Amino acid sequence: MTTGVIIALIVIVAAVVVVAVVLARRRPGGQDLKRRFGPEYDRAVARHDGDSQAAERELAERVDKHGSLREKNLEPAQRQQYEARWAAAQERFVESPREAVSEADRLLAEVAGARGFPDGGQYEEQLAALSVHHAHHVHGYRRVHRVAHTDAQGGTEEMREAMVEARALFEELVGAGGRRRELAESSSGDRSARHDGHGHSPWAFTRRQAKGS
Repeated sequence: MTTGVIIALIVIVAAVVVVAVVLARRRPGGQDLKRRFGPEYDRAVARHDGDSQAAERELAERVDKHGSLREKNLEPAQRQQYEARWAAAQERFVESPREAVSEADRLLAEVAGARGFPDGGQYEEQLAALSVHHAHHVHGYRRVHRVAHTDAQGGTEEMREAMVEARALFEELVGAGGRRRELAESSSGDRSARHDGHGHSPWAFTRRQAKGS
């Protein structure tokens, strides 16, 4: 083997080592992933039967694939249209909870697509991308989608909790602030005539209660 070939091999090996080190430094580690994904990290670990390394590999791959995504801004008219549709879905829940949940599922997919996430027709891919940028609320979308697409007749309380949890992600995607949320909850309380047959508004319980289910 000539000296030139040996030198070339050394250069190639050194380059591979440098690339590997750079990639290792750029790829987020366990603590970084925990901070970034929050409850989604715990769900990934549970899905891998407690194997945190496997879960971290999956989450790191999500970051590699979707971390550079830049969310598009919504036009004011577009945002108002989405908000009106979500409000209508909440109103419809009283009489037709399953239809309301299905509409919420469709609406989240549509809004996410409008913000630049993968198309709603690629649910798993869209969910993975959303989990990278909205990790603390993406589970609401997962719950609504599961309820909307299951053949079993879920209970009204299960559907209500799915809607409430999904609303947090919807509000993040449309850019709704805390003040808008307070006004919406206040107005729902004022419409006491519209109840679910038990003397209270279907949106009277809090998001914290829903997460505790």
